[in-house]
Amino acid sequence: MATYHFGAGGNKQNPPDVKKITNTILVAAVLVFALVLVLTCFYTVDDKEQAVVTTFGKVTDVTDAGVHFKLPFGIQQVKKVEVNVYQKIELGYRTEGDGYVVSSNESTMITGDYNIVNVDFFVEYKVSDPVKYLYASNDAELILRNLIQSQVRNVVGSSSVDSVLTDGKENIQMQVKDLVTKILAEYDIGLSLIDVRIQDSEPPTKEVIEAFKAVETAKQQAEAVINDAKAYENAQLPQAEAQADQLIQNAEYLKVKRINEAKEAVALFNAMYEQYALNPQITRSRMYYEAISEVLPGVKLYINTGSGENMQVLLPLESLVENKGGNENE
Repeated sequence: MATYHFGAGGNKQNPPDVKKITNTILVAAVLVFALVLVLTCFYTVDDKEQAVVTTFGKVTDVTDAGVHFKLPFGIQQVKKVEVNVYQKIELGYRTEGDGYVVSSNESTMITGDYNIVNVDFFVEYKVSDPVKYLYASNDAELILRNLIQSQVRNVVGSSSVDSVLTDGKENIQMQVKDLVTKILAEYDIGLSLIDVRIQDSEPPTKEVIEAFKAVETAKQQAEAVINDAKAYENAQLPQAEAQADQLIQNAEYLKVKRINEAKEAVALFNAMYEQYALNPQITRSRMYYEAISEVLPGVKLYINTGSGENMQVLLPLESLVENKGGNENE
């Protein structure tokens, strides 16, 4: 038997439509399910990242930039890793806003000659393998930080204080980078070292700082003097080379001259020898008289002609020469 209820004023109220309410709830549930399904099935990776996809906790894919599909409801999960970004590690200081905070427990080191220095390092690295970065270690950045600290102290501890504070910084940076890169390859934690730079290095006290400034000033003055000496060398060297060339040319000239004179003397001797070979007695006598005239200038010479067996005639050589000259003049 139906029961009717009457409200105030005698108006009759309709009972609620249960079927309609049920349908509405079902539609809302379907829409929520569809929305959750869409939100959990697609993911986006930007151009700086790579996404590591796991299925039931096991790595099954690595995706690059773009929109990708994955299984919903936690069946597949995605972890995004920045792989195309240079990240930094600061050793000895921390950047905060426009300034920085010193971390003395990281920067204070002992050099190979037992001096204390404060050295700050700036390190750049990037993720080379997102899978190994996520799953090969618990904290890859912490491992890299500790590794760099260890190798920095190792290299600084084998260097002199002068090289750390002045002209050996580049060599120290290269040594640290090579050592860390080699060990990172052995650890294989998905990180690659890009650069290691010394931001600052200084002694721990003002007195030592002033002493090193004085040393640096002296080195600069020494370099200036060396540069001046090189400039003077460059200015004088061409002149010295020109003088040397001139001396060499003069020596070559004298050499050729002496050789020619020797050849002339040889030719003259050969000519005299030919005449001597034709008339040896006459040539020998003439050479003897010429030698006597040269050795005893001003001495009167007489020639023994030997006209007969027991008679010798001495003829004055001067009169013969004078008569010969007179005849020529006539």
